[in-house]
Amino acid sequence: MKKTYKYRLLANKSTFSKAAEWLVLCQNLYNAALEQRIKYYRQKGQTITCYSQIKQLPELRAAFPEYEEIGSQVLQDVIERLDKTFKAFFSRVKNGGIKAGFPRFKSKDRYDSFTLKQTGWKLEGNLLNIRNIGRFKLRLSRPVEGNIKTVTIHRELCDHWYVCFACDNVPERKLAPSNKSVGIQMGNDYFLADSDGGRQEHPKYLQRAEKQLRIRQRMLSRRIKGSHRRQKARILLAKNYEKITNQRDYFLHKIANKYIANYGAIYVEDFDIKEIDKEHTLAKTVRDASWGKFFELLNYKAEDAGRSLIKVPYSEIASETCSACGAINSDIISRDGQWVCSVCGVLHDSSSDIAKNILRVGQTL
Repeated sequence: MKKTYKYRLLANKSTFSKAAEWLVLCQNLYNAALEQRIKYYRQKGQTITCYSQIKQLPELRAAFPEYEEIGSQVLQDVIERLDKTFKAFFSRVKNGGIKAGFPRFKSKDRYDSFTLKQTGWKLEGNLLNIRNIGRFKLRLSRPVEGNIKTVTIHRELCDHWYVCFACDNVPERKLAPSNKSVGIQMGNDYFLADSDGGRQEHPKYLQRAEKQLRIRQRMLSRRIKGSHRRQKARILLAKNYEKITNQRDYFLHKIANKYIANYGAIYVEDFDIKEIDKEHTLAKTVRDASWGKFFELLNYKAEDAGRSLIKVPYSEIASETCSACGAINSDIISRDGQWVCSVCGVLHDSSSDIAKNILRVGQTL
């Protein structure tokens, strides 16, 4: 099983400045390789291959001594990234995408990571040594398991540094089998409701932080471009966004773990989030709630734990269907989110009733 581990890095200023120098050199190599591809196509009418550009790296290191300290695999990864970008571009063109998105040159703030593979690094406990850069201390929130295939050093916009270990052969952690099933319905006024009557309110981290974000965005816009004060204002704003992201991620992991631990089968709505984003009245709420990321977490956690995640077609779910008798109530009169079935007389909560229908439809499909 494959898995990625991410940790915060701590080090002295000289180590971080050396890592920042590597980022600048990798960014320059990426832009130079992109320019070479563009010129080669204009002159000869065909694209230069990834292998051909990698073969030129020894000449580059001989001509520019500053690249000698960077490992050859790090430089090769830069060329491979560019090649993946081009392949994705041609794939979008072939599929008739409206905006194919031609690969563009990377600015200093847009190239934020470099990757090491088999050599050039050594992990000893919570210390990561990278050759020609220095020693980093890791905040090991959990142990690294499996075989480490790649080590990626990443810098956030708020100037925080992280390391990502991509591992193979990670042991599976199957949970004890459970016969319990649950349906989950996502909401606008609340985060979700389930078929057992549970309901999770929406924390709305972005909306709660909007006032401070506006203040810091104004502060950034008033600073002179390229000045030291603008850089400080940019970092303050980025820290605000990072805090919102961390709060949201913690919330989503907590909710996903709760359902994975207690239910063997989880039924959710299968709808297109991109289509919902087009509705301006719902887009902000959906993005703040991060429905897409929540479903991703449920998916990989269910696979890891041996649970089942079943997506129920959105068209099969009717909000006016009584979950008790199955009757369709076309003239529902809802009061405080509750309504009474005209056939069986059962009092329903709108959110939990839809979740029950999701569970019922999912089990019949």
